[in-house]
Amino acid sequence: MSFDPEKISEETLDKYREYVNPSMANLLKFGGFAVPEKDAYGVYIRDIAGNEYLDCVGGYGAFSLGHLHPRVVQAVKDQLTKEALKSHYFMSTELADLCELLAKVTPGNLQYSFICNSGTEAVEGALKAARVHTGRPGFVSAQNGFHGKTFGGLSVSGREVYKQAFYPLLPNVKNVPFGDTQAMAEAVDNTTAAVILEVIQGEGGVILPPDGYLQEVRNICDQQGALLILDEVRTGFGRTGAMFASEHYGVVPDIVTMAKALGGGVMPVGAFSATAPVWHSLFDKNPYLHSSTFGGNPLACAAALAAIQTTIDEDLVNRSATLGGKMLQKLQEIAVKHPEYIKEVRGKGLLAGIEFSVDDFAALVITVCGKKGLLVAYSLNNPKVIRIEPPLIISEEELDRAISIIDESVSETAQLIAGIS
Repeated sequence: MSFDPEKISEETLDKYREYVNPSMANLLKFGGFAVPEKDAYGVYIRDIAGNEYLDCVGGYGAFSLGHLHPRVVQAVKDQLTKEALKSHYFMSTELADLCELLAKVTPGNLQYSFICNSGTEAVEGALKAARVHTGRPGFVSAQNGFHGKTFGGLSVSGREVYKQAFYPLLPNVKNVPFGDTQAMAEAVDNTTAAVILEVIQGEGGVILPPDGYLQEVRNICDQQGALLILDEVRTGFGRTGAMFASEHYGVVPDIVTMAKALGGGVMPVGAFSATAPVWHSLFDKNPYLHSSTFGGNPLACAAALAAIQTTIDEDLVNRSATLGGKMLQKLQEIAVKHPEYIKEVRGKGLLAGIEFSVDDFAALVITVCGKKGLLVAYSLNNPKVIRIEPPLIISEEELDRAISIIDESVSETAQLIAGIS
């Protein structure tokens, strides 16, 4: 029987419509991405039709080591020959080793870690820990922030379009403008368990904190007896040119959440780490007050251990800083050529955003890039922004190619918009 990519694509699209998500199926078809993936390796993804794409979406941060990094794959294979999931009756060497390593690489004195399966699970655990430790009900978060789509994570996220259908969410949540210290000071009081912020807003469109902002938030939390939770699900493990983005700003949280790159692009892994006092509040009276059947399983821990060690051994943090500086400069050169369409280019390390001033411009650029063999990311909380999040292992030549395609795609989209108007 002959291999027919077009037939397989149509069959898969029909199954998406019947059994997965009809709206998603229509969106993928409209964007020209209604072809199943075949395989991926390094910084490339191939579909079943034989098309190859340079991946600068990077799994929204999950593929910092690229696809199928050999060290992480081998670590998982080796673990699979011994034990996949834990019995919960005995201790786990892999879990102990991972938590020890996280204590060494996370900012400040975050001694203890809970390993889970995703970023939004990490946020749920962090929120629970903050409530238990402080005995307070309230949370303060930022507009356009994104912390996942479970009830707790969604409650402290900052775009109404994803929240309206699910009210009532968690009570006692205040949402203030990101970067506004006065609004933060007014919102945090003696009922606030924690402030939760992304260090750099990702889905909000790669929004960097103003100088001194995070330090002032830290001071406000300390004055009111509230905890500071920093969400580094996207920015952890070298993405911004530091192991954790908070290191750029000299701020140490009480709790940090992480995921995405933690699994090395091979396993889904999330975690939250906290100081000893927070951990004692959460677990001293009941060691099972917060738990997970699959969280901290040996396979996931093996992947995370290999991912962190590979990031260190291959000096990917410094690589991200160096290549990221070059990427930002070249993207800013593109902006100079299109002042009527590009509002701003911003970023840190190998995380950059291009904000357009015209509605739908970003979506069109993403589509044109795709046709040219480049994948760039859509921003859920700011549809006018495309994000560039390549694997940290990308070569300078591959990065130059990606930027060249973005340049061409912006020019072609500008011509199209000008022709329509």
